[in-house]
Amino acid sequence: MDVLAILIDWAPYLLTGVLVTLGLVLSALGLGVVMGLPMALGQVYGSRPLRWIVGIYVWFFRGLPILVLLFLFYFGIFPGLGLGDVPAFVVGAVVLGLRGAAYQSQIFRGAIQSIGEGQMIAARSLGMSRLTAIRSIILPQSVRIALPGWSNEYPNILTDSAVCYAIGVAELLTRASQIVSQTHVTMPIYIATAGVFILLNYGGIRILHRLEKRIAIPGFGSGAV
Repeated sequence: MDVLAILIDWAPYLLTGVLVTLGLVLSALGLGVVMGLPMALGQVYGSRPLRWIVGIYVWFFRGLPILVLLFLFYFGIFPGLGLGDVPAFVVGAVVLGLRGAAYQSQIFRGAIQSIGEGQMIAARSLGMSRLTAIRSIILPQSVRIALPGWSNEYPNILTDSAVCYAIGVAELLTRASQIVSQTHVTMPIYIATAGVFILLNYGGIRILHRLEKRIAIPGFGSGAV
């Protein structure tokens, strides 16, 4: 059978894996933000025990390879909690998100610390509580400052998502391998898969860079004169 015909016939099946891959990436990015931002605030403004706990979390998830974490959660932690029936997709998204939160927390922490302490002092002198000052003054600026660094998490999580193949998530690489086993056409399938990953990477980065320019703080960072 002609290689081009094989690629055309199996393209819908392969591209369905794109939706699974994007689902993993977007879920992990969302979980990373939801967990990473509070952890960053805890490291900057929290008590010593809280900073210690967050530091242990970051050390653990940044110190282990993604494959080890996937196996640990899929074969160990989830079954140990009586959640052995949780779909592999959910486990993959959770692990990618927990690991992403460790990295994202440090991005947000750096952005928060880049804001001068004088702004907090000024806010408190105007009668704002510490929490109100963080919510109204610090966070809006720090999120915008953190966006360039945070956007780098997209290609990182995208490439890590392929490792979810190891626990049976039907993402892009898994489907490519299944096509190879069915057709015995190896190189063209994996080249096509690599091309899809490159397009996903490029397209996502382009979107995030446009968002960076739209919400950038005027006169701050690389755009400052």
